[in-house]
Amino acid sequence: MAAFKIEGGHQLRGTITPQGAKNEALQVICASLLTSEEVVIRNIPNIRDVNNLIQLLRDIGVRVTPMAKGEYAFQADQLNLDYLQSDEFASKCAQLRGSVLMIGPLLARMGRAVITKPGGDKIGRRRLDTHFLGFEKLGAKFNRLEGRNVYQIAADSLTGTYMLLDEASVTGTANIIMAAVFAKGTTTIYNAACEPYIQQLCHMLNRMGANISGIASNLLTIVGVSELHGTTHQLLPDMIEVGSFIGMAAMCGDGVRIKNVSPKDLGIIPDSFRRLGVDIQVDGNDLWIPRQEHYEIQSFIDGTIMTLADAPWPGLTPDLLSVLIVVATEAHGSVLFHQKMFESRLFFVDRLIDMGAQIILCDPHRAVVIGHDRKLTLRGSRMSSPDIRAGIALLIAAMSAEGESRIDNIEQIDRGYEDIELRLNALGAKITRL
Repeated sequence: MAAFKIEGGHQLRGTITPQGAKNEALQVICASLLTSEEVVIRNIPNIRDVNNLIQLLRDIGVRVTPMAKGEYAFQADQLNLDYLQSDEFASKCAQLRGSVLMIGPLLARMGRAVITKPGGDKIGRRRLDTHFLGFEKLGAKFNRLEGRNVYQIAADSLTGTYMLLDEASVTGTANIIMAAVFAKGTTTIYNAACEPYIQQLCHMLNRMGANISGIASNLLTIVGVSELHGTTHQLLPDMIEVGSFIGMAAMCGDGVRIKNVSPKDLGIIPDSFRRLGVDIQVDGNDLWIPRQEHYEIQSFIDGTIMTLADAPWPGLTPDLLSVLIVVATEAHGSVLFHQKMFESRLFFVDRLIDMGAQIILCDPHRAVVIGHDRKLTLRGSRMSSPDIRAGIALLIAAMSAEGESRIDNIEQIDRGYEDIELRLNALGAKITRL
């Protein structure tokens, strides 16, 4: 297993550009399964989760052609559906959460797919009920394969219907959308996720010949079509990486410019950092974060303690709470973080406490951070990355800490961040991959 050795206390200065959006990439790459024609996708990040999904598509017969850096052509005209029944396929799906997004397109176009419990971050229970209930409403049937933790899903044909999702699941919404594009009649999805990446998926499918309306709202209407054709698609910059860079610039920056972030697609993310006192200036399509000796946590208008909580879009993404917690440790003031969606995502704060942070873990979902106001400095430590987002948060903490730190299990960070140590070292960090 690889590790990072971090020499803390070095200031970052200069310009950094975010990679293409990981979560969007997983969705639109799977959408290429909906047509036999070529689909070209640009700005694909070179990260572990995306690369594993691309290899999985190759395994089932998709022709994948690298065109340029971050640009691939996908053509699913010779799919090997027998491979879906193999133990090898089930094993690979179990290691990659993004594999669940193949189900909707395969069910829609081929009439069958195989489901196994997908892998991913160990951040609590991440149920797939929303996916299953949506497929069943469209007319699909499930059959458990005896002796294996695998389900087969099939439908002679899918029929459009009205459905009210039990939660605004992003992957669930994406999967149901892709299944419904070929369903007979009209499908209406209420309480749909409406993140920019879902919007991007819908716009891409419409360019391919789908008929989707209500984009950017939580009420989507999909009129089924008989076929889709090829297209070219450009991924948005990754909003989670943008937020991670904001956190780094706040903690140990000496003036950092984040290039080409598409500010209109960041939602409430910049304002969430501003509530912690971080100065973020929008300059065209860039963000500029100047050096700050101090930043102060705001309170609510009535004077009560600031609370930051995750919520479905356009609320705050849960993927950035870990970074915001680290940023709060060096702010002036106190803030309550409420992680509503996952019950194990806050346990990483034990590592921050070991580094000298003042954090009270109230329960698996809530933590109070009492900021040091830079009067105390976090100290270097040895730790392990439990998941992608906690991993990047710990890296930020280590970069701002006094002394040397080591982070093990950085394969977790590699799942979501491309060449992260090289890009940060170019700004002045001192990170060595072991």
